[in-house]
Amino acid sequence: MKRILILSAALCSGLLIASAQDNTMSFFVTSAGLGKGANLGGLAGADAHCQSLAEAAGSTGKTWHAYLSTSDTDAKDRIGSGPWSNAKGQKIADDVASLHSDANNINKETALDEKGNAVNGRGDQPNKHDILTGSMPDGTKAADQSCNNWTSDGEGVAMMGHHDRMGLDDSAAAKSWNSSHASRGGCGQEALKGTGGDGLFYCFATN
Repeated sequence: MKRILILSAALCSGLLIASAQDNTMSFFVTSAGLGKGANLGGLAGADAHCQSLAEAAGSTGKTWHAYLSTSDTDAKDRIGSGPWSNAKGQKIADDVASLHSDANNINKETALDEKGNAVNGRGDQPNKHDILTGSMPDGTKAADQSCNNWTSDGEGVAMMGHHDRMGLDDSAAAKSWNSSHASRGGCGQEALKGTGGDGLFYCFATN
């Protein structure tokens, strides 16, 4: 009887540990950009920023990638296979397919930064809901909409999504987390702020 109780306790303990591990942060919106608009230093610079923010927030043992497409890379292929959860353990999506479907759980309440804080959205001051992606709704590249592969803070265009799923109307684009509209006025920090952004982007743990 004692042996059964010990085995049962060990099993419960293992399940609790596994559950805790499953709920550790594997998705966030950057709390700050790099301050250079859409010039992120390319994918390598954006990934390094994700890694740095995650580790500063206490994440260990994970490899972080930015959800960004370029002229030869699709964002959906950069982020691992899921599942992903935010800093509070709320599940965002089970896999790549559900992430890019109506089944995902990205909204203002769940698209938190690496510290577990809400990110300003439409109606807040300042609005920061424009999230850099360079992507189409299915996670593939939006042609010529990545500010020269995330190296330009001058001329160019970036496709952006709305992390709060809110826009000027009720269209699918206005409510899209990854493909709402292109930037206007260039790729610089002030241009991004002008349409409700701050050079922020999504980060996903690939493992």
